[in-house]
Amino acid sequence: MLSIGDLIVYSSHGICRVEDICDQTYGGVTKKYYMLQPVDNDQNLTIHAPVESKQKNMQRIMNRSEAEKVIETFSGEGVEWIERPQQRTRDYKSILNQGDRLEIAKVASTLLRKKQETEEEGRKFSELDGKLLKNIQDILFREVAIVLNKPYEKVVKRIDELVAQ
Repeated sequence: MLSIGDLIVYSSHGICRVEDICDQTYGGVTKKYYMLQPVDNDQNLTIHAPVESKQKNMQRIMNRSEAEKVIETFSGEGVEWIERPQQRTRDYKSILNQGDRLEIAKVASTLLRKKQETEEEGRKFSELDGKLLKNIQDILFREVAIVLNKPYEKVVKRIDELVAQ
């Protein structure tokens, strides 16, 4: 069970802080809920997530050692590039949904390398791949920045340097 003040990664909402744990009644059924506040919350959004949820859409934030390993991952090759766009999107999203941050970093590494290669050839990077990469950057890169207590921009710059090597 999480505690008030804990930081977590919550599905596509990214890094959230547990603001409260309380009972809520919906449809005549009372359950315990986490009241989550996204860290990058410019819309004052509050998320109500059931404490007893069986879904794997909530993870504790990584530790410093894990964050450093994630950054190191970008000096490697990444995952296999899949030529068929629909298959690539499906397979890469499947990796994201599993929540293994090192594997997610490998997908990001592959996408960053392909983006660089495509742009060097004067072509446009695929919109689907761009959205997937942005999603990873918005969540994984921000999580690394928070854990390492570094500005997001410095994390992105370091990763870009590793990918460019």
